[in-house]
Amino acid sequence: MILTELTTVPAAALPVVEFKAHLRMGTGFSDEGSEDGLLETLLRAAMAAVEAWTGKVLLAREFRWVLAHWRGADAMALPVAPVSAITAVKTVDLLDWESLVAPTKYRLEPDTHRPHIRATGTTFPAVPKGGTIVIEFGAGFGAAWSDIPPDLAQAVLLLAGHYYDYRHEARPGEGVIPYGVSALIERWRSIRITGARR
Repeated sequence: MILTELTTVPAAALPVVEFKAHLRMGTGFSDEGSEDGLLETLLRAAMAAVEAWTGKVLLAREFRWVLAHWRGADAMALPVAPVSAITAVKTVDLLDWESLVAPTKYRLEPDTHRPHIRATGTTFPAVPKGGTIVIEFGAGFGAAWSDIPPDLAQAVLLLAGHYYDYRHEARPGEGVIPYGVSALIERWRSIRITGARR
């Protein structure tokens, strides 16, 4: 299984101003804005960590998911949530020839934690021997920071602040989750049972 981001979060969507207020950084100084690059990096690192811990995509992006086989005859959970739309499903053979699956053959079943792709018939289309399935979809709470649930947005700011405070001691993403962050994200974490196909 390979999950790839096809688009990235634009810098303008990141809450740099809110993060500065969270850090209580001074304003009106001649060097104001000199740390914006660092703050953006820390916000991106914190977002990535919160997304990894919860399985939720915070800001809208496009993804490609490549699999060797269907994980169920007529239904399969998608790897992240929330999913807004499935934009394409393709089967690819050993020679990399792609066949587009008609949108009438599947549908999105939205869910806060485990959205599914479901066959509209009895089974999904067959995968060529030695081939793959490619599913392209859009995911995320929305394009703007205000679209993110407040507790997850606050978790990102707290974690990015933690990274800022300890930026000289460790690289972003290392260490345990600060308690305040773990408390905020707990209800968003989905429980995955090993071996489950749906």
